[in-house]
Amino acid sequence: MPKVMILGGTAEAGELAARLAGDKRLDTVTSLAGLTRLPNVAGHVRRGGFGGPDGLAQMLREEGYDALVDATHPFAAQIARHAAEAAEAAGVPRIKLMRPAFERRPGDAFLEVSDMAEAAAAIPQGARVFLAAGRREIRPFAERADLWCLVRMLEPPVPGEKLPAGELVLGLPPSEAEEEAALLTKHGIGWIVSKDSGGRASAKIEAARRLGLKVVLVKRPEPPPGPQAAQLEAILAWLEATLFPPAGQG
Repeated sequence: MPKVMILGGTAEAGELAARLAGDKRLDTVTSLAGLTRLPNVAGHVRRGGFGGPDGLAQMLREEGYDALVDATHPFAAQIARHAAEAAEAAGVPRIKLMRPAFERRPGDAFLEVSDMAEAAAAIPQGARVFLAAGRREIRPFAERADLWCLVRMLEPPVPGEKLPAGELVLGLPPSEAEEEAALLTKHGIGWIVSKDSGGRASAKIEAARRLGLKVVLVKRPEPPPGPQAAQLEAILAWLEATLFPPAGQG
């Protein structure tokens, strides 16, 4: 029975696992990082790291995997590189799920930048900024004492860690743009800083559109060379062709 590993942590990875769980021809394992919060993932699940690309390659070989699907976040650049290196070393076919970037619409006030440092430099003097990012990513904004930042994080910062001037909100983002717009209006936000995570526009992007706010959008890193797909149907078709080729083509 062919064995497939899904590198997960995204909603698409969970949906793919659910789709593959119904295929009795496959043995599917979803690998999740330790902090990933995706309950009830279908099929077999493993948690934790691999010890770099060499560790992942060893697991792919020793546990007999026949395909690797990298369905991690578009900004998980290191994991993507490790997956590509490990798959090549182990001789295991790999495909990268790359969800489409955020839709660009007429009237969007998007300013695209390469990274968070460039994002911080792009904000005008004295602006009030909404910033949703990991604690390591907000460091450039902590150096801008002239800014007031509403910072939303999933996990609390480390004690003593320098944060941007402003206010900290802990927790998951709302799913509705109305709630996000109310938060931004309450705090007088004029600028939003967001990664171009892609997929369905997040509540903060929709709220920015409704309020006419400017968005500094951090470009996603380029994925490693190799097969890519933007939709789950293309991943399923790739797995079918890779693992169950027609007679005479295997």
